[in-house]
Amino acid sequence: MNETIQFINNRVSIRKFNNKPIDEKIMDNIIHAAMRAPTAGNMMLYSIIKIQDKDMLKKLSETCDHQPFIGNSDTALLFAVDLYKWHKYFLLNKVPEYAKRTNRVYEGPTLGDCILGINDALIAAQSAVIAAESYGVGSCYIGDIMENIEVHRQLLNLPKYVFPATLIVFGNYDHQPKLRSRFAKEFVVFDEKYKSLSDDEIKEMFKEQEAKFNSNPVSDFENFAQQFYNRKIGSDFFKEMNRSLKEIMKDFK
Repeated sequence: MNETIQFINNRVSIRKFNNKPIDEKIMDNIIHAAMRAPTAGNMMLYSIIKIQDKDMLKKLSETCDHQPFIGNSDTALLFAVDLYKWHKYFLLNKVPEYAKRTNRVYEGPTLGDCILGINDALIAAQSAVIAAESYGVGSCYIGDIMENIEVHRQLLNLPKYVFPATLIVFGNYDHQPKLRSRFAKEFVVFDEKYKSLSDDEIKEMFKEQEAKFNSNPVSDFENFAQQFYNRKIGSDFFKEMNRSLKEIMKDFK
């Protein structure tokens, strides 16, 4: 097995960092690796905001669903979908007028642009994570950055057509967490076309999770699915994430 595959297979999320700072050159290389990631039409529809100020990290630890370890990280990289720059470039170069002259309508940033921007930002983010792993630097994705959009827009000075796709915190660490299992390949990878799983196959897919489920007399969970829904999908933070995303999508036609 080559070294790159080993880095990918052994990578785990780190939520407990030590106080050793990340070497500045290493962080520069991590960011450079992110910027070399594949991108739709070479447009790079994202911006990266490097955050090292401890007060800012502390604020983000509170606005991102109250997770103290964010404030203990060395550096955070915000990967933001950024359609503002291309839109401004088009306006400066009279693209709306050109579109009108050629019997078309310039609509500004669209939903399609938005989805491509999300793709670009997340591909770049994962490149940063693997680069960090190669240096022995730990990382953790923070999806909660998509919540509280009004707060994060103000905190991070995000203009219209720019919004958080993900936040990644980085730091050196001492303790190596155990690898967590993934679903079996047969339930994730299909040949040639999609396969709709049967009821029995769905049950088999979640067999390990159900085996670990412990019913609690105090709770009313009957199985892992109900417990997981309560903790994630049906939670207050998930409702806030959905609200914020609906607010973000209002900008895109």
